[in-house]
Amino acid sequence: MSRTSDPGYGNPPASSRFRKGRSGNPNGRPKGRHSRPPYDAVLGQMVTIKEDGVERRVTAAEAFLLYMTKRGLEGDGTAARSAMVAIEDARMARKGNGEAIRTIVVRMVAPGSVNTALRPLRMASKLDPYRPTARIMLEPWLVEKAHSRLGGRRLSMREQETIVRATRTPRKVRWPDWWEVSP
Repeated sequence: MSRTSDPGYGNPPASSRFRKGRSGNPNGRPKGRHSRPPYDAVLGQMVTIKEDGVERRVTAAEAFLLYMTKRGLEGDGTAARSAMVAIEDARMARKGNGEAIRTIVVRMVAPGSVNTALRPLRMASKLDPYRPTARIMLEPWLVEKAHSRLGGRRLSMREQETIVRATRTPRKVRWPDWWEVSP
């Protein structure tokens, strides 16, 4: 008995075998089936967080945003930027849904300068970290973010010069098309 003519385990009948040069799955795997992680399923789950000793239930997305904001306030610049992007995305999504957006502006004025807040958030850096009176410069990402919030308003030449002088590395900033002062 020859192995090719006797069908059995591991030896299907010749009529049902795959033809040479032809795929067993001609349509292939459906596109996009597993290409994206299931963010909605994961971030939509409810989790319990504890704030000031009080437990409350929030979505995983809200818990993550609270965590990133906390880290940003503690001085993690990457976390601060991520939290700002997430907040801005959420604000834009709400604006698209027709919901009213409430903006809360808190200005705390205290004697001295804002350096104590800018440096831990990595929004600015000292030119000479060893000198207590060293000049502090704004980070390029912060300048770009501020430009995006101007809307249609343009700055005067004097304001542009001030911003260029206050930016740590002005050549790295993506300046708006209407910008006149060269970095």
